[in-house]
Amino acid sequence: MTSALAHIQTLPSWLVGRVAARGRALVAEALAAEGLKLAHHAVLAATDEYGPVAQAELGRRLGIDPKDLVGLLNHLEGAGLLLRTPDPADRRKNAVTLTPAGEAALTRCAALAETANAAFLSPLTPAEREQLTALLTRIHETAAGSRPRS
Repeated sequence: MTSALAHIQTLPSWLVGRVAARGRALVAEALAAEGLKLAHHAVLAATDEYGPVAQAELGRRLGIDPKDLVGLLNHLEGAGLLLRTPDPADRRKNAVTLTPAGEAALTRCAALAETANAAFLSPLTPAEREQLTALLTRIHETAAGSRPRS
């Protein structure tokens, strides 16, 4: 008979959580070389994709509490990686844009994250990596309420 703990440790939800924690830790270690955290990387990437973007909209898109976002933006602006300027559409709001240094940091962070993920997935063959990513994407999309890919 399997113990209750052994049973829990074989549940896919438990395994995914443990594996995700390890993956996040590897990427976090890699980004630390840039003096950045995972959330900083996400803010840079979202600013690159949506910018110039209103600060409040950036927080909504990333699901980051406005108070937490201010701290992240202060750090990134202090490091010269982004700018907050009055939004031309509504001067009561701040528009967030990447600086050239921010674009360069985002490129370096993306490379660091790719390297960390390659190490993370190193026990798998390339085909297994693709399959794992496809399966996790399907679960994520279904859990998020979007239509699964076929």
